[in-house]
Amino acid sequence: MSSYFQGARTELLASTIGDKLRETTARFPDREALVSRHQDRRFTWRELDSTVDEWARGLLGSGLVVGDRVGVWSTNCWEWVALQLACARAGLVLVNINPAYRSHELGYVIAKSRMKALFLWAQDQRANYREILSQASHQPEHVIYFEPGKSYWDRAIEPGAADSGHVVNIQYTSGTTGSPKGVLLTHRNLLNNGMLVGRQMKLTEHDRICLPVPLYHCFGCVMGVLASVVHGSTLILPNWTYDAGAALAAVDADRATAIYGVPTMFIAELEHPDFARFDLSSLRTGIMAGAPCPIEVMRRVVDQMHCREITIAYGQTESSPVITMSSADDPLEVRVSTVGAPLPETEVKIIDEAGQTVPHGMQGELCTRGYLVMKGYDGEPEATARTVNPEGWLRTGDLAVMRADGGCNITGRAKDMIIRGGENVYPREIEEFLYTHPKVADVQVVGLPDPRLGEAVCAWVRLKSGESMDEDELRGYCHGRIAHFKVPRYIRFVDGFPMTVTGKIQKFKIREEEVERLGLKFAMRATA
Repeated sequence: MSSYFQGARTELLASTIGDKLRETTARFPDREALVSRHQDRRFTWRELDSTVDEWARGLLGSGLVVGDRVGVWSTNCWEWVALQLACARAGLVLVNINPAYRSHELGYVIAKSRMKALFLWAQDQRANYREILSQASHQPEHVIYFEPGKSYWDRAIEPGAADSGHVVNIQYTSGTTGSPKGVLLTHRNLLNNGMLVGRQMKLTEHDRICLPVPLYHCFGCVMGVLASVVHGSTLILPNWTYDAGAALAAVDADRATAIYGVPTMFIAELEHPDFARFDLSSLRTGIMAGAPCPIEVMRRVVDQMHCREITIAYGQTESSPVITMSSADDPLEVRVSTVGAPLPETEVKIIDEAGQTVPHGMQGELCTRGYLVMKGYDGEPEATARTVNPEGWLRTGDLAVMRADGGCNITGRAKDMIIRGGENVYPREIEEFLYTHPKVADVQVVGLPDPRLGEAVCAWVRLKSGESMDEDELRGYCHGRIAHFKVPRYIRFVDGFPMTVTGKIQKFKIREEEVERLGLKFAMRATA
C-alpha cells in the first residue's frame, strides 16, 4: 500500500472570521470569551464583538483601505486578539511580527510586507520597542502605541463585505535562502483549521483554554484564538510571555479545561517548585506541538496534570498550520508514537526524491493538499512554485513515515532548520546576518541536540585574514540585532569547513564533530 491518506470528509466553513465571531456572539452573548489575567481584563462574547466592531470601523476611519497591511509587534495581550479580529472584519491583512525581533529583522518585515500601520507597546520589561523601531531601516506610515484606557479612533467607517478567499494574515517564515517569506493565509485557511483543531479536542462553549504560547505564532492566533471563536470556548491569556507559574495559576484560578504548549513548556510546568500547590483537576485536554514529545513527559501530563485527552499536532505556517493531529480519543500509544493522522479535508502523501509516493513504512518527504495550503508567498511567485506544485501539493520539507492507518511519524527535516524550544530557527538567516560582521569571512550554522530545548544553535566561524575575535564579541554583535533565540550558544572559530570533493560543505560532519567534542550524545538520546 502506498503512503497516501485522505482525512474524513466534512463540510467546511464558508464564512469570514468576522462573520463567525458575530455568529458565536449571537449564540453565547453573555458567556466569557476572553480573559487577560495579567491585564485584569475580561470580555463576554458581546463585549468582545462590540470592541472588535469599534476597532474595525476605527481602522478604516484612520485612512486604511481594504487590503492594506497592518502589523502587530507585541507579546500576548487582549489588544492583540482584538486587533486580529478587527482587521479580519475590516478586510485588512494582519502582519504578525515576533516580539523578539530587533531592528535588523523589524526593518526587513516592515519593508517586505509594505505595511501601512504598526501597533505596538512603547516598551516592556524585555525591550524598548520605540527605540528599536527608531533604529529600523524602514518605518510604516502610521505607528500606534497601545496604552491602557486609550481611545485609538477619531472617526469610524462601517466595514464593507469581506470574502472568505481573501488574504487575512501574513506570517513570516524563513527558507534555505535565508530571507524570511511572507506566508499569505486566507479566512478559509485559518478559520477551518481552527474549527478542525477544536473538533479534535472536542471543544465546546463550556471549555476554557489556557494559552501560554505566543499569539504571533499560528499556535496562538489560529489554534488558540480561532478555535475559540468557532467553538465558543473561553480563551485565557496567563501572561505577556511564557511563565510556568503563571500558566499553572491560570489553570487553577480560572478552571481551564485545556492547555497548550511545546514540550519544554510542559516540562517547566511539571518541574515548577510549587507544582503540587496548584489544583489542575479541571484540565481535560490540550495540544502539545512544536517539537517531538518524549513519551515520559506525555505520561506525566496525562497523570499529573489530568490531561487525559491531550493531543499532538504537526504542521507548519504554510499549512495554516495543522496538517496531522491526534484525537482526544486516540490511545496514548498513538499520541506518543505518531503526530496523528491527517485532519478532515486534508490529503497527505509521502514521496521519494523522484516525486513518487513511497510504500507504507518507508521514509520520504511529507506533502499535503487541501483547503489548508497557503495562497502563496507574498510577492515571490518562484518560491511559491517551488513549494506548491500545479496540482496543489505543498512540499513541507519534512521527512516522515506513514502507517497503514494514516498515522505519521516525523523522522527528520529535509529543510535545513533548527527547532529550538518550539521556535523555528533557519541557519541560513543567521549565517547571512553574521556575514555582516566586518571581521567574518565565512560561517556555517547547525543545530546541536539539547535535552531541554530540543536543539541549540552552533556557529562555526572563519575570520578574515589578520582578524581576531572572541565569542563574547560575536554574541555582543548579535544582541539587539537578531532575536535572542537565534544567537548562537556554541561558537567555534575555525580555519575551514569539511567539504565534499565538489566543494559542498558537509554540515552533518560539523554537527557530528561538535556532538563528540561537547559530549552531547546523551542529549541526542533524550531528544530522539
